[in-house]
Amino acid sequence: MPDATLAEGLTVGQVSARLDVTVRALHHWDDIGLARPSLRTRAGYRLYTAGDLERLHRIVVYRELGLDLDRIRAVLDGSTVDLPAALRAQRAQVAQRIDRLRQLGAGLDRMIAVHERGLLLTVEQQAAIFGPEWNPDWPARARQRYGDTTQWQQYAERAASRSPEEWQAIADAVADLDRALGDAVEAGVAPGSAEANRLVERHREVFGAYFPLTRQMQVCLGRMYEADPGFAAHYDGIRAGLATWFRRSVDASARAHGIDPDTATWQ
Repeated sequence: MPDATLAEGLTVGQVSARLDVTVRALHHWDDIGLARPSLRTRAGYRLYTAGDLERLHRIVVYRELGLDLDRIRAVLDGSTVDLPAALRAQRAQVAQRIDRLRQLGAGLDRMIAVHERGLLLTVEQQAAIFGPEWNPDWPARARQRYGDTTQWQQYAERAASRSPEEWQAIADAVADLDRALGDAVEAGVAPGSAEANRLVERHREVFGAYFPLTRQMQVCLGRMYEADPGFAAHYDGIRAGLATWFRRSVDASARAHGIDPDTATWQ
């Protein structure tokens, strides 16, 4: 059936609705001579004919394919543009964007998984990297306890792209630090001494693999290492009295940097 409305000419608003194109875009295309309406009302309002609408359809198609307006003009006006070559070039760009979007999608999947699970390693990988005492339930428990904190978000952002080899390097750094802390206790290194302070700084550096650790936050960790039975057992298992020695060393370092460990908070 003939479209009586189209035969009389379509207004800008009607064309906008039919083609799902903004009125602003239609006005712009008119202003630059890309798609000008053939008719005007007595009041000067634009009216688009069937031929105008066909041209607009083609503009919309090529624009959705990613061609810029100058290239579209050349195509529609029959310039010497090699359309197949132009479309192939556009297709290559689209393929690149699709590949990039797939990479982004994979990254989002990893980010979601690490936020929810805490660690993107199999149970076997965890045991091989962190040792037989490692409990694979610990990451999920940590997520339940700290999942709404900024530090968990920072940890997840780093862990999402971390390989098993990178986790192994972190585990080795932690093990080396634990041995150095134990050796310091055995050697009688005093909290507040230059050697103890170097170990406190090393702890902050190693722990920074998880999230940035401020001195006040380190004081809070020192308290937890001494007071929490699980952490205390771990550190005192390395060397008797290590949990208390480490807390005292962190406190002494904090004081040297103008922080009162008695009032330090997680910030």
